Amino acid sequence: MTVKQLRAFLAVARTLSFTQACEHLHLSQPALSLAIKGLEESLGGRLLTRSTRSVRLTPEGESLVPLAKQLLAEWDNTEELMRQRFTLQMGRLGVAAMPSFAGTLLPPALMAFRSRYPRINVTVHDVINEQVIEMVRNRQVELGIAFEPEASGSLAFTPLFRDCFVAVVPPDSLLAGHARLAWATLLTRDFIALQRPSMVRRLLEQQLTAEGMRLPTAFESHQLATVGRMVASGLGVSAVPSLCRRQMEELGARCLPLEGPVIERDVGILVQGELSTAALALREVIVDTLGTPSEA
Repeated sequence: MTVKQLRAFLAVARTLSFTQACEHLHLSQPALSLAIKGLEESLGGRLLTRSTRSVRLTPEGESLVPLAKQLLAEWDNTEELMRQRFTLQMGRLGVAAMPSFAGTLLPPALMAFRSRYPRINVTVHDVINEQVIEMVRNRQVELGIAFEPEASGSLAFTPLFRDCFVAVVPPDSLLAGHARLAWATLLTRDFIALQRPSMVRRLLEQQLTAEGMRLPTAFESHQLATVGRMVASGLGVSAVPSLCRRQMEELGARCLPLEGPVIERDVGILVQGELSTAALALREVIVDTLGTPSEA
């Protein structure tokens, strides 16, 4: 069966007239007759009996009418739903983002997206960098926002901006009075680090080792919020991406630029394979909204 055949059959069944059905469907008599014949051949029997004066449904034709209506209604609904998705009139998508990004730079982009496409629902997963990568790789979300992975594999990475690390120090320490700090000075204090396998931790260790330095780790934590509170309480110092600066200062710590060396990493959008129309639109809005932000 084809949709065209079913529409032709229902038009004849409703009017019991080939002439009226032709007018309704804008088909010629031969085309309509061919569609009915093809439907009957595919099903294996007569659906209509036709004389010079009348058209009648066979018992099989009578039983097909409600089924054909249901099939065409489902077809039309599916077609409309897909059209709405392609035209961004409805839909749903998931985004995974680092908490430091999800809580600062993502909301303005989502506001812009919502104003353009109010019927697209977005679920935001604020998870650590490594989980963002895994969620995109496993297709749990369509878009991820994270630091550029060391080995992207099948993932595609679109850079948004470059983020650099800043020092995090207690507000009442002598270090807090500096305009900027050198790594050599920061590392004279007890260091509070993120636990492995954090990419932030690996990046710091790799870069500092290349400079002949090491992290004097005194405390470790899985959560940046905990790191910020520990620094604010005077337990030690830390270094975090500048995206986390606002969070650290809200927790009571002080953030300062770091140099010697400057350690930085690209932040961008991760995808796996082809994106839906809604995800493509959100990616475009994020790129347009962010540009190259200054340090938070």
